[in-house]
Amino acid sequence: MLYDFFLAPFGGDLPFMRRALVATLALALAYGPIGVFLILRRMTLVTDAMAHAILPGAAAGFLLSGLSLWAMSLGGLIAGFVVAGFAGFISRVTDLREDASFAGFYLVALAGGVLLLSLGGSSVDLVHVLFGSILAVDDAALTLMAGAATLTLLAMALIYRPLLIECLDPKFMAAASGSGAIWHFAFLALLVINTVSGFQALGTLMAVGLMILPAVAARFWVRSIMALWALASALALLSSYAGLLASYHLDAPSGPAIVLMAGCIWFLSMLVGRHNSLRTRLMRDRHLAG
Repeated sequence: MLYDFFLAPFGGDLPFMRRALVATLALALAYGPIGVFLILRRMTLVTDAMAHAILPGAAAGFLLSGLSLWAMSLGGLIAGFVVAGFAGFISRVTDLREDASFAGFYLVALAGGVLLLSLGGSSVDLVHVLFGSILAVDDAALTLMAGAATLTLLAMALIYRPLLIECLDPKFMAAASGSGAIWHFAFLALLVINTVSGFQALGTLMAVGLMILPAVAARFWVRSIMALWALASALALLSSYAGLLASYHLDAPSGPAIVLMAGCIWFLSMLVGRHNSLRTRLMRDRHLAG
């Protein structure tokens, strides 16, 4: 009975379920550290802006080559790098905050992407780009996700210290070496790459949920950076496994099911987590009252 419920969907004659689980494993490994640094840098809403910013590039790739993974991914990368570069540049040469510049660019990019898709495709094509289709992941998509995850883990290992210093005290980094902008743009590049790698599976909208929610939930349980990385990746994988199970047994869309499971883990962590959760605050208030 337990095997039929928890393991049977990923065995037997359902290779698309196993492929989907492997795809989410690759995403979880990369999304953990990226999500943690997004939380630390207070850039969570920038992620949503970036997810919309790649839409016109993906739409242009679709118009040129149809539902070609590599064409849409290349278009998304170009669009993401352009938006990230211009938004970062504008925030550093003007008084406009980076989140405001990202918001302006992403609104324009979103409108342009939807317009391109409506001119050359159907509503089905738009839904595929926005929400993905993780059960339709093929070898090419798996290769892209695994490559992005490998690149992200290697890059984060190399730039971990300067990125952490720039995150916690950017003025010190600017005064000490003047290279703060380099690490900031390197991190934005990793964000673009991972957003593009995940859109085939979860879409440009749902991928943000798997990147942010596990990292937010992890902060209620652990404190050190490395522990946050590991727990965020583990929670992302757990959300993916539970979401795929729920979508299989309930015949529901997989992408939204995965993000809803991540939301449930975040809500539970907020209630009963070890650090700054509702439970710990109530216990502290009772102790002070006593």
